[in-house]
Amino acid sequence: MADSERLICASAALENSGIAVRFEVQYFGENAPAFVVRLDGRVHGYLNRCGHMPMELDWREGEVFDADGRSLICSTHGATYAAGSGKCLGGPCGSTPLVSLQIDERDGSIYFKGIDDG
Repeated sequence: MADSERLICASAALENSGIAVRFEVQYFGENAPAFVVRLDGRVHGYLNRCGHMPMELDWREGEVFDADGRSLICSTHGATYAAGSGKCLGGPCGSTPLVSLQIDERDGSIYFKGIDDG
């Protein structure tokens, strides 16, 4: 187990295409909002920061999926992202993806392991 690893939530807290679980991480020495979601049974984590402008995606806490439950959407300007990769799919984000987090799911729990640098 890595020194920076920490528990986010129980696996059961995330439903496919459901409400995200929010938490905070250190990003360049500052507290930054982040979230995890489940899509097609897999858990994905990102900074809660639009690639277009540094604004949180959710319009109500944890509501980051579009109406179809397949893509993540910024509630402020409508930028859309692939929930499984963070890649910008359309809108004002251009080619800027979401910042991905290293997430591990095991033994009925979800853990944050760090920022994905690559």
